[in-house]
Amino acid sequence: MNSVFIAPDVVLGANVHLSKFINLYGCRIGDNTKIGAFVEVQKNATIGRNCKIESHTFICEGVELEDNVFVGHGVTFINDKYPRATAENGELKTEKHWAVSPTRVKQGASIGSGATVMCNVTIGENAIVGAGSMVVDNVEPNTIVAGNPARTIRRTHDN
Repeated sequence: MNSVFIAPDVVLGANVHLSKFINLYGCRIGDNTKIGAFVEVQKNATIGRNCKIESHTFICEGVELEDNVFVGHGVTFINDKYPRATAENGELKTEKHWAVSPTRVKQGASIGSGATVMCNVTIGENAIVGAGSMVVDNVEPNTIVAGNPARTIRRTHDN
């Protein structure tokens, strides 16, 4: 039994560390990045250099993580603003029925375990998202946010 699925269209940088039980297809992963167990990274997602993605995380199409990003355990990214199972005519929805809504996590940002990041947001450089937060709006650089919805707690000491 193969516990790691890496599709032939995945681009892996140098010294990427992959744990068991992961699923990667159509994505790009930068040098020196570490991906934990039970992670899925979908097509057209990009993970930069020196990132750390903890276990049980879902990175969907349209997500871009810049360099030096930390993503905690069980983080979920969303790429569909109005998800539905079926189209108006009753047929099961496919890619032709929707457009990807992108998300960007800037350099040095950290996302705590159990957070959910909605689509069409940018998490700024060196920002920190608290564990369990629901990110629905852009997060300013060098800011700590937490809660549901995530709200600014304070500025980081990095500025």
